[in-house]
Amino acid sequence: MRKRIFCALSVLSCVLATPSLANWQYPGTYVGDGWYQDDGSRFVISVRGGAAMGFGSIKNEVGAISNEYYMSPDASVVVSATYYDACVADGGCDGYVFAGLGELSDLPAGEDFETFSFAAGASIGWTIPNRPQWRIEAGWDHISESEYNASPMFDGDLTLTGGESGDVTISAQSGAVSSKVTTDIISIMAFYDFFDGLQKPTRTVIPYIGFGAGYADTKTVLNLSDPYGDLSSQVDLLQFGELDDYNVVQFYRSEKNSSNVAGLLALGLSYGITETMFLDFGVRVAYIPKIKWALTNVDDTRSRNFFAAENVIYANIMLGLRFEF
Repeated sequence: MRKRIFCALSVLSCVLATPSLANWQYPGTYVGDGWYQDDGSRFVISVRGGAAMGFGSIKNEVGAISNEYYMSPDASVVVSATYYDACVADGGCDGYVFAGLGELSDLPAGEDFETFSFAAGASIGWTIPNRPQWRIEAGWDHISESEYNASPMFDGDLTLTGGESGDVTISAQSGAVSSKVTTDIISIMAFYDFFDGLQKPTRTVIPYIGFGAGYADTKTVLNLSDPYGDLSSQVDLLQFGELDDYNVVQFYRSEKNSSNVAGLLALGLSYGITETMFLDFGVRVAYIPKIKWALTNVDDTRSRNFFAAENVIYANIMLGLRFEF
């Protein structure tokens, strides 16, 4: 009997000692006699959502493509080779002369990149022991599908060379695009919360700043059309579409993924609802060097860059919840 009582007491003492050893819920250093010294370190997890606005400069990346142009007798009308051939086939365009060659790559973009969409993200991280004002987070941000549309795609003055009347400058337009853009950013960021002490105060607004870097993957979907007829006369572009009954190329729907190193900045405010839950409102700015749009053939075995958005800035206005425990 005594042995049984001794065994029971031994088991009970182990059970009673177990809670004191379960120190995972007490961040800090074990001092002794069940006491712990809090060093301010916390596990951090957050979720957020909001709106995203994107800005960038559209650059012509078509490369060397020379278009032929024809001019009416009074020099009031200049048409591309595709429209000239169709006009001649219909018995018109009498007296038109060869106006010269123009490089499509010389035309500037008609509109810059400006989009509005929605954004969402999540992060996990840790506040630094004995420096809880600093926290390091690994995050993911998704900028949902937005549109970039332009008609004409390229629009500006174009110098024609080699024509019967010598070099002339015309106002030229080329192409029309309807496209979609989706971006994902994986990042590592450091944040500084402006408060004193080891424990963030509750019922208090706490400003913060953050900075970091990441990997940005952007998917673009391009639908290109040829309302001005200059693209349909290019042999090297015909592999990216099919000619219709009017000898105008109907381009295939094309996709392109662009990978970049992104820079990020953050500025915001948090509000402690409890000691472990914070309402977070902030702005995250991401810099992406270049996003590309390309033409692809029917089986996606060949592609050709067509235009790009350079120095893209995404400004995400986000509202979320952050948990620290």
